[in-house]
Parts: sequence; structure tokens; C-alpha cells
Amino acid sequence: MVGNLTQNGAKLKRIFIEPKLPEGLKPLAELSQNLWWSWNHEATELFKSIDPEKFEGVNYNPVALLEELSIEKAKELLDDKGFTTKMKRVHAEFREYIDKVPARTEPQIAYFCMEYGLHQSMRLYSGGLGILAGDYLKEVSDRNFNLIAVGLLYRYGYFQQGISLNGEQINHFDPATFTQLPLQPVRDKRGEWIKVQVNLAGRTIWARVWLLPVGRVPLYLLDTDFDDNRWEDRSISHQLYGGDNENRLRQELLLGVGGLRALKAMDLNPDLYHLNEGHAAFLGIERINNYMKDKDLSFEESLEVVRSTQLFTTHTPVPAGHDTFPETLLRDYIYDYTYALDIPWEDLMGLGRIDKTDAAELFNVSHLAIRTSQEVNGVSRLHGDVSKKMFAELNPDYSYTESNVGYVTNSVHFPTWVAREWLDLYQKELGKGILEDQRNKKLWAKIHGVPAASLMDIRRLLKKRLFDWVRHSLQADLSRRGENPRSTFEIINSLRDDALVIGFARRFATYKRATLLFTNEKRLADIVNNADRPVIFLFAGKAHPADKAGQEFIRLIYNTTKSPLFKGKVVFLENYSMEMAKLLVQGVDIWLNNPTRPLEASGTSGMKAVMNGVMNFSVLDGWWCEGYKPGAGWALPEKETFENAALQNELDAETIYNLLENDIIPTYYEQDENGVSERWANHIKKTIAEIAPEFVMGRMLDDYQERFYSKLWAQCQKLKQNNYRAARSLVEWKGRIRRAWEAIELVEMEVPDTHNHSLPLGGHFKASITLHIQHLKAEDLGIEVVFYKRLSEKELELITTYPLELKSQKEALATYTCDVAPNAAGVFEFGFRLYPKHPLLAHRQDFGLVRWL
Repeated sequence: MVGNLTQNGAKLKRIFIEPKLPEGLKPLAELSQNLWWSWNHEATELFKSIDPEKFEGVNYNPVALLEELSIEKAKELLDDKGFTTKMKRVHAEFREYIDKVPARTEPQIAYFCMEYGLHQSMRLYSGGLGILAGDYLKEVSDRNFNLIAVGLLYRYGYFQQGISLNGEQINHFDPATFTQLPLQPVRDKRGEWIKVQVNLAGRTIWARVWLLPVGRVPLYLLDTDFDDNRWEDRSISHQLYGGDNENRLRQELLLGVGGLRALKAMDLNPDLYHLNEGHAAFLGIERINNYMKDKDLSFEESLEVVRSTQLFTTHTPVPAGHDTFPETLLRDYIYDYTYALDIPWEDLMGLGRIDKTDAAELFNVSHLAIRTSQEVNGVSRLHGDVSKKMFAELNPDYSYTESNVGYVTNSVHFPTWVAREWLDLYQKELGKGILEDQRNKKLWAKIHGVPAASLMDIRRLLKKRLFDWVRHSLQADLSRRGENPRSTFEIINSLRDDALVIGFARRFATYKRATLLFTNEKRLADIVNNADRPVIFLFAGKAHPADKAGQEFIRLIYNTTKSPLFKGKVVFLENYSMEMAKLLVQGVDIWLNNPTRPLEASGTSGMKAVMNGVMNFSVLDGWWCEGYKPGAGWALPEKETFENAALQNELDAETIYNLLENDIIPTYYEQDENGVSERWANHIKKTIAEIAPEFVMGRMLDDYQERFYSKLWAQCQKLKQNNYRAARSLVEWKGRIRRAWEAIELVEMEVPDTHNHSLPLGGHFKASITLHIQHLKAEDLGIEVVFYKRLSEKELELITTYPLELKSQKEALATYTCDVAPNAAGVFEFGFRLYPKHPLLAHRQDFGLVRWL
């Protein structure tokens, strides 16, 4: 791979000289070029055994490790029969895994996401969204599910974190060396590197297509950092979430539009599309464009087909978290679509607005994703409800509880996050097939028969491994910062392997309340400075470079760690990464999480802790609302007591202190002469038996298949058959309904006289409504009576709905009636709602016309 460089007037060229392994070590090269090795313990240990120190030094990257392999070291490995035997065994397992041919019956899914957390050497992720996407691809691979993935390849990725002597976060952007990553250029039949173009603000941007093999799953990545582009366009794919709002728009167009064009250039035509967050929402517009060009469909017909094949997953619990762009900016980038789609600019803008006529309203990509996707879901049960409320304004005539937004609770990839020691125990005690049968609660329940001492032996071993790493890491970090050597010595020597260790590691967004624990420093100091029952808190996490408040939280915590009261008792670990996360979720005793309710969409780090025998201590928010079981961890209440944030913080902090002092710490230290707490071990057993099987990635993939993919597949097959006849018919029907809608006349309405008379409980509510339905059919329309309870001047709570049945029809006059017996007493408000009906409508919001009669 050659690129032109200009340096001090000299024109230079770059050349990559590939390393060459001896024939006998060629299996290592093949293993290194597929990320399967990263979730196979044997493969990981194989690479580590080559040179443990160097392996860590190259960021656990086997491609880089092999590139630096000397001829002498290669000969040494060849002469090591133990090593070569293990290499051949691992390679045979890999080949058997890769070569297994699935019985393809399901549709092919194209999965689009802005970030993928697959391994820390692949800097394609920033946090939970990426880790979730990476875990999903791994599970898809393990299940041999029919899915391909699309993303962006970043030269600098997300930043590497440094901490200054005063606790300020320092953002390092180190460039990736693509030749040291398991990437392959995707080539066409002529052997040419596939490149696609995207028009951005009047100029053509080229993107190269790369393949990153994730087990059996192909992940296609686009980058713009090469000579065909101008420098400012090369930087589009430099940083994940980097640059200003305009660069965010460029990245999202590159992902959605460029990603689809890349699939087309590779002759890939997936059946269904899954947008993991709204960053790829412009995909929907490009897909409509393709159907209009390739299938000779109208805009409306193309939109119906696109919607029937598309799922949008939102991970954001607050409106401000969704990307928005002003019309003036979008005009420069997507105005040409008005010609391609043959629609007015106002209609194109309307796809991302609540009111398409409001030029001041920002264009919301999540609204665009919803309007181009039949199915929408949140990422936990609670977040599903939050999302229904958040998007309710898109369908104001329906209560949020009637929304089509569903949910699939996030999960984690079991082989990636479970410690080898736990996996060995599970396979021995629960069954050899635990990896293939992760959802089987009967298998997990066998943990109750394992002696407490066996569990605690693993817990102690993993804690020691964590503390060994923490001591080594702190020594290096504190020395680099120029900390006082005596202070460094005191901190490291204060880390007791027998202490109760509580971990808090995640993105340092302010709503996660990382500083909550320090609300009452005296209470906290009393807890951590009990020599007989030591407690240590480990903190880690990054704040976005633009999040100054989050960075201030890091500074406050870091400076607290230097206080004599907390030195060696509260520790902040620099540069949170996937490898650090594994050590933490496997090595701590308690995983702490205390977000502001209900702003935690799901969270997954606590799930990783669970499968390693680590208990959660968390607010009942996100996934913990579903995961918490009494006797298997601890919880702060789901509902807030105070509207005042400061008072709520104080209450939550006091609750944490009380639970620690009166329950958690006494339970942990209720130990026999062998250092085993039976009560603590019972918490571990219940955590593993009752929580772990609910949050493995296999369950999440099953949920997506059952709740969304199968539904979309059934719907799109109906619309596509016979040259899209059903899609054309549905669009024609919607047109007839729209044209006649305002002309439908209310001829007669007979309802109970609720102004003058009450209805006794058990009495009958009878109503009759006659409409002049113009040229429509009576079955095209539905009427229902809707009962509400008023909560305030502006808020109504939906109680129930009752449909009215068609009683008679004489020409254009149709009469609908109901006779219902309400089953609850009280003061209610009711109304009659008219809506269109068609067997091909996936749900009410699929065609949101409503009239109140």
C-alpha cells in the first residue's frame, strides 16, 4: 500500500514490507487475521505465550506481535513442541469453526453502527454502544447467523486518556497503523480495491472499503484517509465523534449513504437492515433512491418497502442526546435528493421534523430513522417506556403507551467477558455444553451445588490478578506524572488483597454521578479506614473531550485519591480500556452504578460482572430493573423521592453508606477460619443462577429474531411479491384515504348524557356513530372510544379503549356501535377516535391519520 507524502519539499512514497513467517508458523498468521482469537481463551493464551511482555506492549495485538517476531524467536517457537502442538490444536479448532456451513433459512441482515468495540487494539469504539455492537457481532458469529455489518474505519479512533499531576484529563490521539491490524482491502473481480463515492457539499468524496473478519461475520469498514481525497476530506474518518457538528453530518452520510453504496459495489443485497442508533439514518433516504432507480417505484412505494425491511434501535434516553442538524447545513449536503426522489425540499426536511413547515426546527436523525423504519426499539424494558414517551410527539393523537416502540434488553458476549477460571468451573460443574446452551437456567442452577470454598478460591485468585495489574499500572502512571515516590509507595502498599473491593468504571457523563460517593466524605472515610474490615474503591473512565463537566468529575476524584484520608483506599485508574474492564469486572467484589434515574438506557458492564460472580450495587435503572433479585446484589430505589437534584443526591449517598455499613460489609466479612463467608457465597450463587442466563447475548439475538426480524421478514415478503404489487396497492389505498379524510362527515352521534347523569359501575356504556364515508369502504375505517384519567391540566393517562363495530351500511352511510361495561369507578374523560384500517398496516403509527369525532 503506497501513499504520497510531502516533507520539507521532498516527495516521498510509503511502502509496506510484509513480514514473512516460516512455513511451520503460518497458522499463527491466519489466526491473527481474524478476531475470533480474541474471544477464544486458548488462542489468546497461545499468542500471549510467545512473549507476554511484548504482547502487552503491542496492545494485545497478535498482528503487531508477529510483525516484530525475530528470526531467532521464530526458530525457538518452531523447536518448542509444546507450542507447536497447541498452535495446531487451536488452528484446527478455528478452521472447524470457520468452515462450518450453516443451513441458511433466515433473511440476511445488514447491521449499521458508528462504532464497534471488538478488541482494544481496534480503536473503533468509545463506550457502551460500541461494546454492545461488538458483542453482538461475536454472538452472531458463534450462532452462524446470517448477518453482515458496516461501519467506519478511524485513523485515530477515540482518544487515549492521560491524567496530569493535577487530575486534568489529557486526550491523546495516536494514529493506527492499518497494516498492523487484521484488515483486508476488499477488491472487485478485476482485483481493484473497491472505492465508493459520496457527494458532500458539492464535491466528491471517495471511501475505500475494508474487511475486518469477526469470526464468521464480515465487518465492512469505510475510510477516507487516502490520496484520492483532499486533506479536509481525508480527516472525515480520522476521529470517532471528532470535529464539529458538520463533520458529524459528514460521518453519518458516509456511514449511511457510503455504507449502502459499498454493499452495492460488492453485489451484496441484504434482506433487512438494522440501524444500531440513528447515526446511519440517511441510509433510509439512499435506499428509497435505489428502489426508485432500480425497481421503478414511486417515492411513496419505495418508502413502504424500505420501512418494511428496516429496524431502528435507539440507545438514547433524553431528547438532547439525538443528533440534530440545521436546515441551512443540510441544504448543502442533501438537497440533490429532492431531484432524485422527486419530492419538495419541505417534504425531505419533514422526514426529520415534527412539523415539516417549521424551518427553524432542527432536523433530527432519530426522527428520520423512525419514519423510514417499521420497527423501533429501546434497549431495556424501562428504556422502551422512556423512548415511547420521548417520541410520542411524532404521533400526538395516540398515548405514548400505544406506541409501536418495543424493546430488547442489551446483553453481553459470554465467552469474551467470562474469566477462564470461571469458564472452566462452569464447564466442569454446570455442563460441557454451557457455551452452546447459555440460556438454559437448569444448567446455571447447578451452581448452588458447588462448595462455597471453590467459588471464593476463584474470587481471590481473580482479585489478586487485578491487584497485581493495578500495582504495576499505578507504579508506571504515578511515576510518569511525577508523583512523589513516597506517596506512590504508600498508595501501592495500601492495596490489600483481602479487602472488599468495589469498582466503578464507565463513561464519565455527569448523569452517571461518579462523585456521588463523596457527598459525605467523613462517612466515606469511616468506611474505608476500618483496619479490620478494609474497603477499597477503584474508579476508571473517560469523559468526552468536549464534556468539561465530566472531566471535572475526573479531576475531583483524582485529587480526592491523594488525600491522606483516601490514599490507597480510593484509586483512579488511567485510560479505561477493554482489557482493564475485563480485569475489573472479573476481579472486584461489587460493581457500583448510581446514575440519575431514568437516564441509564441499559448499561452492560454490570452484566459482565454477574457472570464472574461479582454482585451489582446499583440504582434500579436500565437493565438492573429487570436483573435485580433480592439476595443477588443490592439496589437503590427506582423512583426518585425529591425533585431537587441536590436533595436526591444526598439521599442516595446516605442510602449507599447505610447499605455498605449495615449489610454489604458485614456480609462479606462474616468469614470462617478459611476466609469463606457462606452468606456472601450464597449471593454469588444466586447472582450466577438467576441473573446470568438472562443477560447473555444469545438471549438478545433470540429476542431480535422473534420480536423484530421475523416480523419484518414476513411484512416485506408480502409487499415485495408479484413485482411489489402489494406495496403499490397499499400506497394507492393510503392516497384514497388521505384524499377523502377531511371529507368524512359525522352524520349522527348517540352517546350517554354524561353531563347530567353518572354511569353506575357495572352499567352499560352504549354509543352509536353514523358517518358519511364518501367513496371509502366501511372496513377502511375504525372507530374506538378512548377513556382517559386526567392527571393534570396538560397530562392525561390512557385507561382503556373499546372498538366500535360496524352495525350497518347503506350506500355511503356507515353506522358503528359499542356496548361496553366499564370495570372501574372514578372520574374519566372519553372521546371517539377515527382511524384508517388495512391488513397490511404493521401498526397504527404506520399510517397515523386520526380524527376525533
